[in-house]
This record gives sequence, structure tokens and C-alpha cells, in this order.
Amino acid sequence: MTYQDTLDWMFSQLPMYQRQGKAAFKEDLSNTLILADYLNNPERRFKSIHVAGTNGKGSTSHMLASVLEEAGYKVGLYTSPHLKDFRERIRINGNVVSKQFVTGFIKRNKVFFEVNSLSFFEMTVGMAFEYFSREKVDIAVIEVGLGGRLDSTNIIIPEVSVITNIGLDHTQFLGNTLEAIAFEKGGIIKRNIPVVIGETQEETASVFKGLARKNNSKIVFADQEIIKVYDTDLLGMYQSKNVKTVIQAIKELRIKEFKVSEQCLKEGLLKTVNNTGLLGRWQVINETPKVVCDTGHNREGLSYVINQIHNEKYNDLHIVLGVVNDKDLSTIIDLFPKKATYYFCKPNIPRGLNANVLKRLFSKYRLIGEVYSSVNEAYKNALKKSNKNDFIFIGGSTFVVAEII
Repeated sequence: MTYQDTLDWMFSQLPMYQRQGKAAFKEDLSNTLILADYLNNPERRFKSIHVAGTNGKGSTSHMLASVLEEAGYKVGLYTSPHLKDFRERIRINGNVVSKQFVTGFIKRNKVFFEVNSLSFFEMTVGMAFEYFSREKVDIAVIEVGLGGRLDSTNIIIPEVSVITNIGLDHTQFLGNTLEAIAFEKGGIIKRNIPVVIGETQEETASVFKGLARKNNSKIVFADQEIIKVYDTDLLGMYQSKNVKTVIQAIKELRIKEFKVSEQCLKEGLLKTVNNTGLLGRWQVINETPKVVCDTGHNREGLSYVINQIHNEKYNDLHIVLGVVNDKDLSTIIDLFPKKATYYFCKPNIPRGLNANVLKRLFSKYRLIGEVYSSVNEAYKNALKKSNKNDFIFIGGSTFVVAEII
């Protein structure tokens, strides 16, 4: 199979949460354990950091990888979803996995995948772990896909576990309360392995403390520590919390004799985009008028984004917006400013919400705009109707951002 044939098979034959929703969600780790055993447990042959959380886990993972790379380590990075190319999910020192490895891995194991009905996410995790093992990385930063306790990545024994924060997202899988979601994400806490919590939240702190106590794990709340905070090249005010989380995680690694100087920490945070290729976090894609896209899509993430928009200087605000059809809009719709022109669109995936439905729901809140046939058509019209001193925001879904950048 060619690389494109391989991708087509992966996307069309196997369920994947990001495209299909609940049908792709597995309720245990049995398939992943079977796959790991079949691959001779590659996850045991490299050190790792495990990163979970509702918001900020992607940014935090990339910053950690960048800092460790600056310190001279060979660093694997596994994240999801991708924006433009599947290979973004699996990197070493910023370089994406080769097309040859992707096609070879699928070709070698395709029969096994089919016989065992492995999901897209399960076999992608196996691919990442085998790649990092073969390439002999010093350490890999592994981002959780969904939740934590039952996530396919949760077969690793990391050097440190990181949980950025907890918000009401993916409630159909993880529970309807912050406490329930914290329990699922806290499932990455391993026995005798330190855990760093990014944000102290009244509803979740006791859950994490209980899980840490049960596992005899040191627990540190990064936002309660006195930390000298450095700048990062990731834009957006919300990154300051992620930076604190990263710095505390690096402190825990130093205790385990990882050598990361303050200069490497500082440089790594400043070079995150360059070192890792991270996209879609308050990314400026045009200057006149200023156009920004951001992948924030739940209440907590969008709250940060909307606050950032309010701090921008502009004459008129234009918002290109699309969401997925299992998004509970009642949890986010009140965040959006009424003094804005909306360009409603549907991301080009099966899970995309019909733009007419989106417009109808938003109009009930006096959020006014028109429907466009695609994300790009919506963006073109926003540019056409904007003046040079206006501001255009593009978001609502990772998939909307992916079609623009």
C-alpha cells in the first residue's frame, strides 16, 4: 500500500473517536494490552511522561518535549488529534515519523489489527510506542487521547504523571461532574510515581489526593508552588498556567536525575513552536486584518480564548465558527459576544454539526450571522467583509482550525 492507501484504510476501516464519536470509545484496555504483548511491549523500553487534562495537555506536552530537547535528550512526542497530517501525532525532536514507517507498521500488522478489531487509536498508540522503542528515545512525552483511566496510552509507567486541569468535556464518556471526570483522568496516577496537578480546583483536589494516597504517589499542585515563570512562544494568556505545570514537572524529573538547566528550561519554553511544530494555539495567520485561530472548544478553553479576544484592539469582530454534532452547545453558547458578526460553517467530517442548525441555535441568543458552504468559504467571506482594523477569530473545533492553517 502507498502512504495514502494506508491512511485511507486506517481512517475508513477502523473506528476513531475524533470522527465517529461514541462508537469508537472502548471501555477497557484489553485490546491495547493484547497489542502491546503482540509487539513485545515496546512501551517498556523507553522512559516517559504521561499528560492528561481537559485543557492545555497538548500545549503542556509540546513545551515539555521542547525543554527536554533543549537539554540534549532525544525526545519522542505522541499527541492527538493531528491538524494537517497524521504523522504530526508521532514525532522525535520535532521531526514527524516517516511515511515508510507508517506504511510498514500497518503492512506488518494489518492482519492482526483486523482479526482483533483494533481501533484507530489503539493501533496508532502501538505505532508510536514501537517507533519510540526502535529509535531508542531517551524519553517520550505521551499525551492522553480521551480521559485517562481507560485511554490506550495508560499502559505506560512514566517518570512523572501530569494532569493539567479538569472541565466538563466528553461528559458522555467520562461523567457529568468534575469529580467523576477527575477520577477518570486521575486514572493515570501510578503507584510510587509523582503526579503534578496544574490547577487546584475545589471539586477535584480531594479526588486527586485520594488517588495519590492510594498509590503512595507524591502529589504537587503547580499553581500552589512558588515558581519563577518564564515566557513561552505559545501565544495566549492562558499559557501561563501551562508554563507553571511544565516547570513543576521538570523539577520532578530533576529529582530523578534528568539534567535540565534553567537556561534549557527557559530556551525550551521560548522555542516550543520551532522545536515541536505545534499549531493552532492562538495562532496568528494574518496581520491586516488580524486573524487568529485557536483549537479551544470546551467551556474552560473557550473562556480563555474569549477573554483574550476581549483584550484585543479592533473596530469590528468577525467569528468563523463550526462545531461537532455531539457538542453540548448549552455549555458554551453564553460565552460568545453578541457584538460580533458570525460566519457559521460545518467542519468537513461526519461528526460536523450542520451549519444551519448551528445558526438556528445561536440566533436564539441573538448571535447573528450567515451560513456558508464550507470553513474556507466562511473565512473568505469574513476577510471580504472586514476592514484592516477589524479582528477575525476562527474556531469552535479542532477540525475547523485544521481546514484553515
